[in-house]
Amino acid sequence: MMSRRFLALAVTALALAACRYEPVPEPTLSAKDKDKLAFAPTAEVHLPFERYKIDNPTGQKPGTIVVDTKEKYLYWIEPDGKAIRYGVTVGDEAFGWTGEAKIQRKAEWPDWTPPAEMVKRWPHVRFTRGGPDNPLGARALYLYDNGRDTLYRIHGTNEPEKIGQAVSSGCIRMRNIDVIDLYNRVPAGTRVVVL
Repeated sequence: MMSRRFLALAVTALALAACRYEPVPEPTLSAKDKDKLAFAPTAEVHLPFERYKIDNPTGQKPGTIVVDTKEKYLYWIEPDGKAIRYGVTVGDEAFGWTGEAKIQRKAEWPDWTPPAEMVKRWPHVRFTRGGPDNPLGARALYLYDNGRDTLYRIHGTNEPEKIGQAVSSGCIRMRNIDVIDLYNRVPAGTRVVVL
């Protein structure tokens, strides 16, 4: 008799195959990435939140990032009618946001300085140097609106077990390996649409 777990995995695999999801190869990692990722927190990610290439479901133009906060997916729109879909963590109801922005700055293993309003809510948060325990993780893409920093980011995470949830303070969190992959694909100036 088949176990329930095996049956669930088989059904999910068939559903993914029917949708023509294509796995996306792992990104090339620098020696620094390999060293830091060896000490970064890891977690098993549910199959739907893995990185896949799919048909573009957004209607947006190639070279755009679309974040679907309801479904907890980020899409990088490619020129071939395809999109790379990543599972993400989004802002909870009190802190979520929607709108458009542009990536004005990109950083590898960035330092993190919590915004003043976050420190008011959680006095225990403090400046953290870039590294495996940093809340921004391996990469950060800084979102600006008309040249002004929104204070929102697309970034890695030191809590990968929360991918697929709405628990952040508004930022879009990704698994470190996924944010490295996205970072390698997107240039500064990329348009970001958050739904």
